[in-house]
Amino acid sequence: MDFVIDTPRVEDAPALAHTLLAAWLLTYPNQDAGIDEAWIRAQRGDVVTSEGIAQWREFIEEAERRPAHLFCRVVRQGDEIIGFLCGRRDEAVSLGPMYLLPQAQGRSIGRNLMTAFLTWANDAPIRLWVTAYNERAINFYQHYGFEDTGERHLWRGKLPNLRMARTGPPEQREDQP
Repeated sequence: MDFVIDTPRVEDAPALAHTLLAAWLLTYPNQDAGIDEAWIRAQRGDVVTSEGIAQWREFIEEAERRPAHLFCRVVRQGDEIIGFLCGRRDEAVSLGPMYLLPQAQGRSIGRNLMTAFLTWANDAPIRLWVTAYNERAINFYQHYGFEDTGERHLWRGKLPNLRMARTGPPEQREDQP
């Protein structure tokens, strides 16, 4: 089945919330960090509550009103949302969240999302947080010119994150996806 990258609609809010939680449950369990399904559900399970879904609706509505300030694209496979990338422009451009469920990985979808996001960002400096043990994501961002800034943060006292930043377009490299 084909994948479609699209702007989210307000009625997509529940699917976005469930995709976010599913991605966390697949991506972040780590015995060494003491992060398991129960911890993830305790920290992020609220995203699928009526309040969490309402926050997604508000974000989508705000992105529709202020497309130069907020960015969001979803990946659809039929009627299902299987990935997304969102970002915002404040004093700098922030990338995140970005998640792809396994059926969307390794199919150039992440590359297509990133290309759309970088076009929107218009070569502005960009920053993001990534989980320190998510090597696949770190490598992906490095291919787009993001570098580790050395800044660290333990999200909710447990999830180790590192800051990456991109100050401008990367030099073309042969190994770039």
